[in-house]
Amino acid sequence: MGADEATRLKKAVQEHYAARARGAGQSCCGAGSKSLSCCGAGSPAGASYLEQIGYQPQDLDGVPTGASSCSAGCGNPLEGAELKPGEVVLDIGSGGGLDAILAARQVGPAGRVIGLDFTPDMLDLARRNVAQAGLANVEFRHGDAEHMPVADGSIDVIISNCVINLAPDKRAVFREACRVLRPGGRLVISDIVTNDIPPGALAGLEAWVECVGGALPENEYLDAIRAAGFETVGVWKRADYDSAAVRDALTAATAAAGGACCVDGDLREAARRAVEILERGGRVSSVGVRAIKGGAERDASR
Repeated sequence: MGADEATRLKKAVQEHYAARARGAGQSCCGAGSKSLSCCGAGSPAGASYLEQIGYQPQDLDGVPTGASSCSAGCGNPLEGAELKPGEVVLDIGSGGGLDAILAARQVGPAGRVIGLDFTPDMLDLARRNVAQAGLANVEFRHGDAEHMPVADGSIDVIISNCVINLAPDKRAVFREACRVLRPGGRLVISDIVTNDIPPGALAGLEAWVECVGGALPENEYLDAIRAAGFETVGVWKRADYDSAAVRDALTAATAAAGGACCVDGDLREAARRAVEILERGGRVSSVGVRAIKGGAERDASR
């Protein structure tokens, strides 16, 4: 991918999620709508949607509405992170701050969470949400996941939720993740991957912004993590999206009035192609991936 195309994609992603941040307090997918992927194919937005993708009701107690309603995840990376008190956590693509808030609770006052996002509106929203939650162990930084403003070897655990698929250069993201992790550090991701889908079949700007156009084939995604220097790379959770779910999501999104996820021709065409491909045996999946950076595991009590 050329530099101009990468810049165009990043700008589209930034504008899309800025609109979601400005609409926080409603569903980030627009009132009453459903999105194809990042907001859960065939799943309602809001708390019930979060529970469907792995969050427990008790986890969401006391979480500001602006954080829970603006989650655009496809899973719960904290399920596989096994955070310990005192650990330092980096949340790549922290959005409205939901996972950063939950991680901060788990690592406690002796730990710390850094949220990284490149959309200023999302950072403003996340900071308000953390202040409302009364947490003093969270900070947010403005930056690109391909060039993280984080020191080498300073992080114990990286989490990310349906974000890396949006990056034009995913291999650069994984290299950066390996750089900032301490030896033995953990990378725990929820993300969208594909299987048996022809290259370019889900092309289009809206398809990329909605997390399917930029998704890599699963084996390629896992190989890119290994190539960055990670060990014991594996999938710990999976949810496949079938053609009926994509059809239902498209119907609901098309029927919705306005909102940040208003469906245009590009997304309708992407969904139509997705249904055809899924019916021929292709697969779009949400996966939980866990990987370890080589070296001894750090003792979080130090």
